[in-house]
Order: sequence, then structure tokens, then C-alpha cells
Amino acid sequence: MVHTGACIASLIGQGGSRKYHLTWRWLRYFKNDRDRRDLITCGAAAGVASAFRAPVGGVLFALEEAASWWRSALLWRTFFTTAVVAIVLRAFIQLCSTGTCGLFGEGGLIMYDVSAAKVAYSVPDILAVILLGVIGGIFGSLYNYLVDKVLRTYSIINDCPNTDLSGNYKSFQCPPNHYNDLASLFLNTNDDAIRNLLSTSTTKEFHISSLFIFFIAIYCLGVITYGIAIPSGLFIPVILAGAGYGRLIGRLFDPITKLDVGLFALLGAASFLGGTMRMTVSLCVILLELTNDLLLLPLVMLVLLISKTVGDMFNHGVYDQIVKLKGLPYMEAHAEPYMKHLVARDVVSGPLITFSGVEKVGNILHALKTTGHNGFPVIDEPPFADAPELCGLVLRSHLLVLLKGKIFSRDRVLSGDEVVHRISKFDFAKAGSGKGVKLEDLDIKDEEMDMYVDLHPITNTSPYTVVETMSLAKAAVLFRQLGLRHMCVVPKSQG
Repeated sequence: MVHTGACIASLIGQGGSRKYHLTWRWLRYFKNDRDRRDLITCGAAAGVASAFRAPVGGVLFALEEAASWWRSALLWRTFFTTAVVAIVLRAFIQLCSTGTCGLFGEGGLIMYDVSAAKVAYSVPDILAVILLGVIGGIFGSLYNYLVDKVLRTYSIINDCPNTDLSGNYKSFQCPPNHYNDLASLFLNTNDDAIRNLLSTSTTKEFHISSLFIFFIAIYCLGVITYGIAIPSGLFIPVILAGAGYGRLIGRLFDPITKLDVGLFALLGAASFLGGTMRMTVSLCVILLELTNDLLLLPLVMLVLLISKTVGDMFNHGVYDQIVKLKGLPYMEAHAEPYMKHLVARDVVSGPLITFSGVEKVGNILHALKTTGHNGFPVIDEPPFADAPELCGLVLRSHLLVLLKGKIFSRDRVLSGDEVVHRISKFDFAKAGSGKGVKLEDLDIKDEEMDMYVDLHPITNTSPYTVVETMSLAKAAVLFRQLGLRHMCVVPKSQG
């Protein structure tokens, strides 16, 4: 659902789909880097909110995991998005309450209500929760390690001891009025399996051996299936496995603990989520919105912090590992230690490719063909400036649109507002994937190569700049926290 929400938002951010005739003129206002990033972040938040019926958890998930650049405007936009999700969900749940929509209308906005259980805990309970957190961190880091290894290689007990007490339990091959506890976990939907594990006042409904087998099976299946081309997700398998060993720990600590085994299952799910994803605040809120038990907040916070801390001792979170494994360009939130001993000048590679404010067409075409840069500094020189000075930054995509429009002149003069009159500003908007002007689309004749084009109308005259002696660590943090694509490093002096 997170992926689906982000995909829908990305579709809107690129103006719709011309292929399937799903374009609207008003969508063109979102065709820029910042708004498209914001939309995708809101889409991810909507996915969490709809999957777990946790609107506030969706906002915090977007803050903690989806967005690398956060600001106040994005906060209320994601909050508005998830509020709409909650209203629409509520409306459809009421509409489907008669059972005409299959499983959709089941459970209301609280999916796994455990608020009926009495939350009272003492020192032995705290020790059990700490143990759960440590186990979650170890199992989570091991899970991430195995997922990484498995992705790199890609290039039942029939026992009937219990009486049927709930419609979620499966009889399997058992006689009437009896159920198979293992089948009730394996052969149910994921929602019902989680609901069974989190059920309160059902201390001995599942055997210790069944819980152990279920946990091992779900753990191994989660390792194998995550990362292949099916919408299996990560949240639900992790919650299932965590709830399985949490309930198992609850059974083992039953003689000395006051906590219900259903609450142990919830804390186990929290510990495994924290151990794999290394998130804290958003997971805490999502679990509380899922289960409607605010009294469990201190224990959920404790187990998440412990599992994250233990997991961080071994490796990174699963999302960070997948990003690295797939080779996606990603900057860490914190600068590397070695960067503190370098300055910005030390990592600038040459030769520097720049354009004059009024540049020859042939020079621009040659630079576009021989480099892969997406941004170029524009330097104003006499007679357009008293001395060479940084005018701004021009993007490759904008240069291609300008060259295709062929607003050239034979003399090296400013073109004024001619660009605005002959090319629509929406032509310069960020294109969808593979839909922008490409270099091979240009048809520049030989006589046009010696003509001039004025770059001032399409130059960003307020680029972010740092002096060459600035600490590389500070420059890296600035680059990431402001969500920049380009940063100009300028010399201390004209020399």
C-alpha cells in the first residue's frame, strides 16, 4: 500500500498519463522536483494510513522514513492527506458493514483491539519486556542480514487438543467443535492470524510448540519472499513473526508475569518491527492506533528503543540495506567522520564545464554530448558584467527545451523576453519518466552551430553556494537537509 500510494502520487506529479489519456491541465502545476517529492511523501503516508487505519502513524512514517527533507508545509499536507484517508475509510467501512464487501468492512478503524486486557505490570514483567526488546533486536538484525544474503543470490503437526471458541479458528482435519491451533495461524488470512495472536484472555489457545513452528516458518518465509516481484510487503510478515515469538515468551513467563499473552504478542511485534526497520516514533503510534491500548504506551516505547539499539549494534535497517543493495543514489543523514578533515575544494573534480550568459550553440551542444552533468554554472563576462561573476545555474533539461525552440541570434546580444513569448513556461516543467526532450530530438543545422543563445531567461540566479574552504561535513549536511540537487563551490578570491 505504501508503494501503491507513492506510485499514484508520482503519476499525478508527472501530470498524469498521456498513454492512457489520464491527463488534466491543472496537474502541470505539480511538474517540478519539490512538489513531486512532496506528493510521493504524501502518497506513502496515505498508504500506511489506509493499510493500518493509522492516520497519525502514516504522517510519522513519512517523517521518519519516507522523506529525507522535511518542512512545516509538508507536515500539514501529509496530515491533510491521511485525514482524508481516514474519512474515506470510515465511509466505506460503514457502507460495507452489511458484509457485501467481503472482508473490507471487518474490524472498524481499530483493526486489532486489545484494550479489554488489563494492563498491570511489575518488575518481572519489565524484565520480560527488556528480554523481548533484546530478542527483537537480535532477530531483526539477523533478519536483515539474511534478507541481504538471499537477495544477493537471486540475480505440520495435525493435533486437535482444543475446543473451538472463535470463528477465526480452523478445524482443519479435526472433529466438530475442535480446532487445529497451527492451522488457525497458517491457513487464515494475515489479518485473522494477527488477530488470533493478539487475542487476550486466551492464555493456552496456542501450544508453545505450535507458536515456535509458526515463528520459524514465517521468519524463514519472510526472508525468502521479501524483495521478489510480488506485493508481499514487509510489515505484515514481521508483525506475524514478532507476535508469534512474543506470545511464545508470554507463555514461558506465564508463571511469574501479570501481563496477558496477547499483550506479549503485541510487544513482540513491536520489538521485531524495531529490530528490522529501526524506526521508533512512527511504529509506536501505528501500533497504538492498530490496537487502541494507550496504557501499553510505556512498554511499547521501551521495547522499540531496546530493539533498535540492539539491532544498530549489528547492521543497518532493512530499508537502508535495500537502497544500498539496489545501488540507488542515497545520502546518509550524517556526514562520514573523514569529511571533518576535508574542505569542499578537496572533492571538486575537473575540468569545470561552464557557460557564458550568452553562449554559442555549438559549445552548449558539445558540452551536453560529452558530459552527463544535469546542471551547469553560468558565468557572466564583459560586456555583460564588469568582471567574471557567477550568474547562476542552468539545468540540462531546460537547455534542451531552449535549443529545441531555436531562439538563436547571429550576434552575441541579450534576447530579452523573446524566450517567454515563444516558449511556454510549462514546457520547462519537470517531465515524466522518459518523456522529456532528449539530445537526439534536437535538429541543429551546421549554420546554427555558430549562432548565440541567451541563457539568462532560464538561469536560476539564486543557486546555493558555499566557499571552497567550507568543511566538507558541513557542506554535505547542508546539501542533504535542504534537498539540493546542485551546490556551487566558489573560490575565495578572483585569482
